[in-house]
Amino acid sequence: MNNNKMSTAKLAKLAMMTAVSLVLLLLIRFPWPPAPFLVYDPADVPIYITAFAFGPVEGLIVTLVVCLIQAFGLGGDGIYGFVMHFVATGIVAVAIGVMYRRNKTKKTAIKALITGVIVTIAVMCVMNLFVTSVYMGVPKSAVAAMLPTVIIPFNLVKAGVNSLLTFILYKRISGLLHGSSQTVKKEE
Repeated sequence: MNNNKMSTAKLAKLAMMTAVSLVLLLLIRFPWPPAPFLVYDPADVPIYITAFAFGPVEGLIVTLVVCLIQAFGLGGDGIYGFVMHFVATGIVAVAIGVMYRRNKTKKTAIKALITGVIVTIAVMCVMNLFVTSVYMGVPKSAVAAMLPTVIIPFNLVKAGVNSLLTFILYKRISGLLHGSSQTVKKEE
């Protein structure tokens, strides 16, 4: 019975983080000037917070639901948008969830966020070379030319800003998610 209550409470928290992510997705959107088909939004912040609070699986679950709703329910880019968003956001969520679960310190949180941003940039370069060229019918050479001027800066800004916002906000709201006022271990 107690496990069932815990599962229900956790599910409710994941649903809440999904809803917050979707609200942010709808309310705050900025097209990337060099490529307006790329859009910055802070919707990943609640997803990253979920990964910090509950782990990589929960972070991926919220990512999956948000990406599905965005791609197919909010006029997103369909399967293309779903795949690209899921991969980009999921990478950071997994890095956060795996690294922070092992050692819950401020230093580890910073390392996890930075690792997620770097891996996201690298993977999204590869994804754009293959997926964007097929989906948008753009030659790989044209996509490759966009990597240093459009794709890398966009992913750096989006993942970087969302990681910074997450770092600033997580400990302020983690007590609400955990039902207490937990704090990060102090570094020595």
